[in-house]
Amino acid sequence: MEQTKWRVNGNYFETCSCDFLCPCITSNLAAQPTKEYCNAALVYHIEHGNYGNVKLDDLSFAVLLHSPGAMGAGNMSVGVITDERASAEQQAALVAIGSGQGGGPMAALGPLVGTFLGAEAKPFHYQNQGMSRAVTIAGVLDEACEGVPSAINPQEPLYIENTLHPSNSRLALAKATRSHLHAFGINWDDTSGSNNGHFAPFIWQGG
Repeated sequence: MEQTKWRVNGNYFETCSCDFLCPCITSNLAAQPTKEYCNAALVYHIEHGNYGNVKLDDLSFAVLLHSPGAMGAGNMSVGVITDERASAEQQAALVAIGSGQGGGPMAALGPLVGTFLGAEAKPFHYQNQGMSRAVTIAGVLDEACEGVPSAINPQEPLYIENTLHPSNSRLALAKATRSHLHAFGINWDDTSGSNNGHFAPFIWQGG
C-alpha cells in the first residue's frame, strides 16, 4: 500500500540529559551518553505543512525518548505528544510523522527504537525568540534552552554542521536552562544549566 505523501517545515529545538556538548552528536551516535543513559525531548512547531490533503499549519508535536546506552546501539523507547488543538485526522498525521510510521527522517531511526511508548494529545505553549526556545506541555514537559553565542557575532549561536540528526544536518549549539519531563514512564528533572540543547529549522517530507 502506497504511503501518503507529506511535507512540513518549521522550527525544532531539544534538550537532553547529556552534559554540553552531547557526545552522541560528535560521535555519530556511537559514544556513551555522559550519564550512561540519555533522556531527550525534541519539540517541533510546524509553520506550514500537509499530510496528503490534511493541513498541519501552526501545529506542534514532541518526540520524547529514552536511550539506555549509546543511541547507535538501539533499544530506545520513544513516545509522541501531539497538539491538542489538532483534529482527529491531524492527530493521526502528527503521530505518523513524529513516529516515523509515515516515512521521512524519523523512519530512518526506526531500527534503533525497541519500544514505541504510544501517543497522547496535550496543549502546547511554544516560544521562539532570538536564541531562546521554550515549551510547556501541560503535565508532560517544561523545557527551555539558550543558544551558545559566537564570539564573532554574539547575536548568532555557534553551530555544528554535517551532523547525523533527523531535524537538520546543521544545528545551533545551546545549553538547557530547564528540563522537566514526566511522560510514558520517563522521569527527568534538571535545572543545572549544564545540559545539552540544540535548535534549527526543519524541512521534512515523506510518503
